Amino acid sequence: MPSQITESDLNRELADLKERYPRLKPDELFVLWFLIAFVTEDEKQAAEALCGGAGDKSLDAVLVDDDAKMVFVIQGKYRKQIGTKAEARNDVLEFARLGPLLAASQTEFQAHARTLAPVAQQRLAAARSRVRNRHYGVWLYYVTAGRCSANIIEDARRASRSGEVNVSLSVVTGRQVLLLLADYLDGVAPPVPSLDLEIDGNILQRYDKHTDIESWIFSMSDHSVAEMHERAGTRLFARNVRGFLGNTEINQNMEATLSREPEFFWYYNNGITIVCDHAERIGSHGRDVVRVTNPQVINGQQTTRTLARAKARKASVLVRVIRVPRGHNGQPDHFETLVSRIVAATNSQNAVKASDLMANDRRQIEVERQFRKLGYGYIRKRQTKSEARRTLGAFRIIVKKDELAQAVAACELDPQILREGKERLFEKRLYTQVFPNADPYYYLTRYWLMRQVGYAARGYPERAYAKWVVLNAVWPRFSGLVQSRAARETFKRIWEHDEGPLRPLQQANDAVFRAALQFYRSKRGKGAKAQDISTFFKRRRLQRDFGRFWGGARNSHRGRFQKAWRRFERRFKESVRR
Repeated sequence: MPSQITESDLNRELADLKERYPRLKPDELFVLWFLIAFVTEDEKQAAEALCGGAGDKSLDAVLVDDDAKMVFVIQGKYRKQIGTKAEARNDVLEFARLGPLLAASQTEFQAHARTLAPVAQQRLAAARSRVRNRHYGVWLYYVTAGRCSANIIEDARRASRSGEVNVSLSVVTGRQVLLLLADYLDGVAPPVPSLDLEIDGNILQRYDKHTDIESWIFSMSDHSVAEMHERAGTRLFARNVRGFLGNTEINQNMEATLSREPEFFWYYNNGITIVCDHAERIGSHGRDVVRVTNPQVINGQQTTRTLARAKARKASVLVRVIRVPRGHNGQPDHFETLVSRIVAATNSQNAVKASDLMANDRRQIEVERQFRKLGYGYIRKRQTKSEARRTLGAFRIIVKKDELAQAVAACELDPQILREGKERLFEKRLYTQVFPNADPYYYLTRYWLMRQVGYAARGYPERAYAKWVVLNAVWPRFSGLVQSRAARETFKRIWEHDEGPLRPLQQANDAVFRAALQFYRSKRGKGAKAQDISTFFKRRRLQRDFGRFWGGARNSHRGRFQKAWRRFERRFKESVRR
């Protein structure tokens, strides 16, 4: 269950950024974090957008998004305590006037820019060029960990408006920063700020005064759904427990309906469920729309993406929008809990697995981020291979969530559990044992060893059944070698580059496999009562019995293991000392 987010959580994220950007001051780190959490998922692009410093004149960052045709201008005010210090009216208004300045005459612009720091001058001039010559929109974000009165915010919005430029101003205060941080920790970063959902026909609206939840039910045309997906992209599905599943039977049936009888799609499909922070029905450019803030499709991703790539434009789909209040009745985790329950209850067309329901768990997101720092891609959602490649980009090594769970469970738990299926590892009873922390080396040392044990099993069908028992037997010895950070980093290098010490490790693993199969043949029984190898290695507490066999006189492979292990240990320690 998510815990209440506080300034200590924010400070931890800033401290993490400080390790990678040691020269940045707290205010700059705060702005950098906001850019990553709300504007762009590209950390390098966010860092390059910073331009604060002496002479910045309320200008901390300028980011030009050519794809969205938008200029983002940010001023950040970091406070050690959330919501305590009030922002000064002049500071907020001075920042708001940057909007009209981007459309002002060259003389007026140069008069203001003359005293800016050189980097800030360059960034603002580039932004002004996009605004005046290419008609880019402008988003001004005044972000503070403090507070700001409603009157100042309204005055700032009026000051930011310009008849020549599409300018929007948002003042993000301390409470909103914590909500944004909660979304960031939930993997919903950067979010989709706003979408207009065009209504096709009638609309039903419902408000529950006891829960403060408001809902709208209406139809959308397939064209409008495709437009929604085109504008928001895959960020629209960040809270969804899966990625795109590709050519499943359900998705193929949807495509067939759209091709042959699109007018019946509305009747055959369960529809799309969207949660959001705010929603209102308005008229926009002659259209009747529901404008949603921070929307997320939590059910209907397969439907949305199938409609988006369909050619026929004659179908409609049922859409349900649910505005869920944050922190209802003082419960900080109310939003996350309710969204999780809606996800579990509404995803029925493509079956939801236990591992799917944990895909957006904060521990999974923490592991993903820690892996990324080491250059590893981490797949925490079930999705097609092409979807994974597109999402993860150019990572050379990709680790799947279920494989990581198997590696930890085989080392730490009874191997029999793994023979019952990997989905068990994501059930509540075992999940916290399999994913106890976010230390990437905790997982990777076990994962690397699992891969090495797996290599020793290749080409031998019988060894596949003994793999988890072998890994469980080798881990205690191996773990003693990789206690230090230097040892873990050394093994990372050795494993990634397939260096020399791995050969004796493979020989040691081979010896354990031979012993495990000798153990099986000695214990399986005889004649009609003999157990087949698959059934035998499903027995409980088998690793205890194997341990006794390993130390006994009947084990003819222990000496070969010990020789190989001593060679591996010597070579590995030499590598650590280099």
